[in-house]
Amino acid sequence: MTDPATDADDERLTYAETGVDIEASEDATAALLEAFGSDLRTEYAGLIDIGDRYLALATDGVGTKLLVAEAIEDFSTIGIDCIAMNVNDLVAAGVEPVAFVDYLAIDEPDEELTNQIGEGLAVGLEQADLTMLGGETAVMPEVVKGFDLAGTCAGLAEKDDILEGEAEVGDALVGFPSNGIHSNGLTLAREAATREHDYTDPFPLAPERTIGEELLRPTRIYTDLLEPMRDHGVRAAAHVTGGGWTNLLRMGERKYTIEDPLPAQPVFEFVQEEGNVTDAEMHRTFNMGTGFVVAVPEERADDLVAETDGRVIGRVEDGNSVEIRGLSLS
Repeated sequence: MTDPATDADDERLTYAETGVDIEASEDATAALLEAFGSDLRTEYAGLIDIGDRYLALATDGVGTKLLVAEAIEDFSTIGIDCIAMNVNDLVAAGVEPVAFVDYLAIDEPDEELTNQIGEGLAVGLEQADLTMLGGETAVMPEVVKGFDLAGTCAGLAEKDDILEGEAEVGDALVGFPSNGIHSNGLTLAREAATREHDYTDPFPLAPERTIGEELLRPTRIYTDLLEPMRDHGVRAAAHVTGGGWTNLLRMGERKYTIEDPLPAQPVFEFVQEEGNVTDAEMHRTFNMGTGFVVAVPEERADDLVAETDGRVIGRVEDGNSVEIRGLSLS
C-alpha cells in the first residue's frame, strides 16, 4: 500500500487523534497489573496451575464496532466477534477454549437487539466448539448509553501444550488470513468511513455491500489452528489485534521480517484513502489482511502450511522490530 497524496484540506487521521492512544492504553494496563501482581501469565491469557493442567482465562469485548451495528441496526454478527476476540487470545497461548460467559450492559431492555446478539453468540459458540455457561444482562441507563458487549472465555491445556512464547532466530513466520477489519481499530475506521459517506452507502470497492456491512464482517475464529500448531512445533503465536503488526513483538525481542505478506482486503484501502492515513499508522492499527501469525522451526513450516490456509510470510532475525512493506515498526 502507498500513502495517500497529501492534501492540506484533508487532515491525516491517526488512531490516537480519533480517541485511542495505544501506548497510553498499554501503560495503563501495566499500571493495573503492577497494583495487584500476576502469578502465571502468557502474553494473551492468565493461567492457573490445577495439577496436571492449566486453567486459562481471557476476557475481551467488541469495542466500538458496536456503534456500526447500532447505526445500521444489525446486531446479528457482533456476538461472533465477542466469542472470537476471546478464543483467539487463548489459541495464541496454545490453550483449548472450553467455556464462555457473556456480559451485556444496556440502557433499556430491547428484545430485538438481545435476540440478534444471542444469534451471533450461538454461531460463534458453534464455530469455536464452545459451551456457554451463563452470563449477565445489566440494565443501567445511568451508566451506559446504548449498550456494551464483552465476555470471558475459559480454557484448559496440558502443561506441554502451552506455547513457549518465544520465537527463535531462523524460525519461519506463517501468516493466516483475516476476514477483514475484525474488531480493532474501528474508532479510526469509523471516523475515516464517515467523512464523506454514510454507513448505508454502497461500499465503493464492492457495491453489492454497504459500508456498514463491510465494517461488520465478523472476526475470524482460529481454533482450527490449535492441533496443527501443536503437531508442527509452533513456538509462539501472535493474535493481530490492537496495535496491529506490532503484536508480533509479543513473541519476543526479535526482528520479524515480512517478505511476502498476505494481501490486505479492500476495506483497508478504503479506510486509508478516506482517512488519508499513513502506511505506518495503518500497520500499527489494523491487521492489514493477516489475523494470526506463528513462529515455527523453518524445516516444519511447509508441513504446517500444507494442513492449513496459512503461508510462509517471512522469517525471524536478530533485532527488535517488525519489517513490513518498507516500514520498520517497533
